[in-house]
Amino acid sequence: MSIKKEDVNYVAHLSRLKIPDDQIERITSQLACIISYISKLNELDTRDVPPTSHPLPMKNVFRKDKVKRSLDTEKALSVAVQKKDKFFKVPRVIEES
Repeated sequence: MSIKKEDVNYVAHLSRLKIPDDQIERITSQLACIISYISKLNELDTRDVPPTSHPLPMKNVFRKDKVKRSLDTEKALSVAVQKKDKFFKVPRVIEES
C-alpha cells in the first residue's frame, strides 16, 4: 500500500492536526515505512495464537480489603477549619441560578 501526500493531509484533517507543508514529505515517508512494516505481520501464521486484549499477563496488584473500625466523627472533625454540627463546613462551589 502506498501513502500519498493527499492521504497524510486527509488523515491530518480528520485528526484536527495542522501539519506544516515542509513536514508533509517526511511524514508521508515515515507512514509508508510504518505501513510496510505492519504489512509484514500479515505473513505470519497466527492460527494457533489465542486472541489477547493485552500483550502481558494481567494480575490484580491490590491487596484484599481489611475490615476495621472507621475514624470517630469527633476525632475527624477535630482538625476541621470550620464545622457545623457533625459535618465539615466548606465554601460553596455551586452557584444558585
